[in-house]
Amino acid sequence: MDAAFFITAFATLFVVIDPIGLTPMFIALTQGSDAAHRRAVAIRACVISFIVLTLFAFFGEAVLGFIGIGMPAFRIAGGILLFLTALDMLFERRTKRREDQSEAEEFPDPSVFPMAIPLIAGPGAIASIILLAGDAQDITQQLGVLAVMGFVVLIALLLFLTAGPIERGLGRTGITVVTRLLGMLLAALSVQFVLDGLRDFGLSALG
Repeated sequence: MDAAFFITAFATLFVVIDPIGLTPMFIALTQGSDAAHRRAVAIRACVISFIVLTLFAFFGEAVLGFIGIGMPAFRIAGGILLFLTALDMLFERRTKRREDQSEAEEFPDPSVFPMAIPLIAGPGAIASIILLAGDAQDITQQLGVLAVMGFVVLIALLLFLTAGPIERGLGRTGITVVTRLLGMLLAALSVQFVLDGLRDFGLSALG
């Protein structure tokens, strides 16, 4: 019974967080960064997302409800913010801004946004951790859910740390192509977030 619960939790969080799918996104967002900066971004993003998901595991919808925010609004806001990032990726605005910055600020820091929130700890992951923690029968299972979530985030971290060799293998042209493609995919994902939020709001309104 417990084993089945934890297997379900792992499968759910792994699919929703999608560490494999996030790795090329991480490469695109940290394009041109040195190894130390990229490693720091990866660690910060994973630590912050773990803290955020842990917070929602324990406090759930009460956190959003306390400030009067529902999951539909959270989805829509996340979608809009992701869309702005997608535009930067498509039109190389991040590269132009980076060229205008001083050497002390040479590399961008996407660790908090958009990597930690909303790519790793996005609406889907937050909703999943709330439901899984709510289904836990006792504190042991709740801690088990957190351990499973931490394991999935650790997988993401390990994949992010391999970004350097992958980027070198792709080369500058390959990275440019991948960045454009991922910008399109991220734009589509952001629109899907908005549509999901509107759909959820519409269903709750009709209900």
